[in-house]
Amino acid sequence: MEYATLAGGCFWCVEAVFNDVIGVESVESGYIGGHTENPTYRAVCGGDTGHAEAIRIGFDPEKVSYDDLLDMFFATHDPTQLNRQGNDVGTQYRSAIFPASDDQRAAAEAGIERNAEHWPAPIVTTIEDGGTWWPAEDYHQGYWDKEGQRNPYCMAVIPPKLQKLRRSFAERTKSQGAKG
Repeated sequence: MEYATLAGGCFWCVEAVFNDVIGVESVESGYIGGHTENPTYRAVCGGDTGHAEAIRIGFDPEKVSYDDLLDMFFATHDPTQLNRQGNDVGTQYRSAIFPASDDQRAAAEAGIERNAEHWPAPIVTTIEDGGTWWPAEDYHQGYWDKEGQRNPYCMAVIPPKLQKLRRSFAERTKSQGAKG
């Protein structure tokens, strides 16, 4: 198994998307890219820790490539918004890629270039050295499948993201593609 760490706004929303991808074995919400130890949701939401809300994807590279994950990432959030996604504003909601290796860093650079033509404005996604990964509190994990489908915010944001994924990558989704 390999890991990809991505930030694209609220981690509940990004987590819901990648949980539907064939080859994704795990998705954990958490915090990365900040300067404080043991960040909490409340502290990160305050915007003073420097952390991004992010997800750590465990994936089988025989079933889904890192490049494919990057393309799905760029297709399901707006990488042209600086330090925000929709109404979520602050550096904790930035669009960022946290590569685990030099190969992932090169793939991230190529992914930004490859996906730039699909956006009317420049991509502002950063490629960052992440430092320590801090798992989010338990109640954030698998949020869409638990509380999210009763949360008005999630109901407004997540279904359109899932529709984009399923429309553009139907054969790669657990809900619509080949099972496996």
